[in-house]
Amino acid sequence: MPKGPFLPGEFTPTRFSTATDKAEFGNHFLRFIESEWAQTLFTKDFYHRLSMCFGHIAHCDRATFYETWFTSDQDRLRFLEKTLKWPCWGDPEYTFSDVERAIQQEVRKRNYLAGYQLRVAEAERASEMETLRRLETKYRIPANRTDDAGATTADLAVVEPSSPVIERIPIQASLF
Repeated sequence: MPKGPFLPGEFTPTRFSTATDKAEFGNHFLRFIESEWAQTLFTKDFYHRLSMCFGHIAHCDRATFYETWFTSDQDRLRFLEKTLKWPCWGDPEYTFSDVERAIQQEVRKRNYLAGYQLRVAEAERASEMETLRRLETKYRIPANRTDDAGATTADLAVVEPSSPVIERIPIQASLF
């Protein structure tokens, strides 16, 4: 019984990997996304294969690869965009290009990209709203506040703020 949508019969074996290996990689890839990128599913074998797919490089090690792509929604969104844009070069008899194409189709079908675009946009908006609240608290004068002299903010708004008088003394200098 397969643990995902991919079956070995859908893929071409290579000299070093069976069709079952390819199906297991594709299914593990989708489980990894569904698990919210659980670090426990980012095994050494999965990292090794993933670092050779979708135009990725191995980075320095597994931990660096994980930190680069999977520790924030912004990083995950970049990962999904890269995955979906990859042209899947190569002959399936020598590469995992057939699995890459199947994964791309399934990622599009499950609409992961739009979900992460929404997450990133919501996080950005929440951050900007918090900045706005912080700045308004710091700089905005609350409406109808009374100062020590009994004037309200409406009265204060009419009064022009006084600026310090700067006395300008002419300076004469010779250019010759």
